[in-house]
Amino acid sequence: MKGFDKALIAPCGINCGTCLAYLRNKNKCAGCRTSGTCKPKHCVQCSILNCPFLAETSSKFCYDCQKYPCTRLKQLDRRYRTKYKTSLIGNLEKISTVGLEIYIKMEDDLWRCRSCGGTICVHRGFCINCNAQRS
Repeated sequence: MKGFDKALIAPCGINCGTCLAYLRNKNKCAGCRTSGTCKPKHCVQCSILNCPFLAETSSKFCYDCQKYPCTRLKQLDRRYRTKYKTSLIGNLEKISTVGLEIYIKMEDDLWRCRSCGGTICVHRGFCINCNAQRS
């Protein structure tokens, strides 16, 4: 794993580089901030990504929005905390506090597979390359 690109950090705090749709080999998604054609329909139609309030922010992250945290973000955060043990609001707070560069380094350390150096999938909890569990 060479590290995450800034473009892989979604406005809501999801790291698209850990998403199953990004990590799979077939019909690979390029991340929500890209214009790729293989994005899942729910990503293309995402109410957060297409939010008019988000478009007005200078950072292009939800933490900068006047409605932060909005109902949709809170719902998504609850789902990710419950199902995937990841807080999107927590991620946004880190980005806001330490900056995107340091946050990406933190993400690299958090999601790097200790066995093979691949990426742990947030949706599966294990490395897509070698099946090692997230530690």
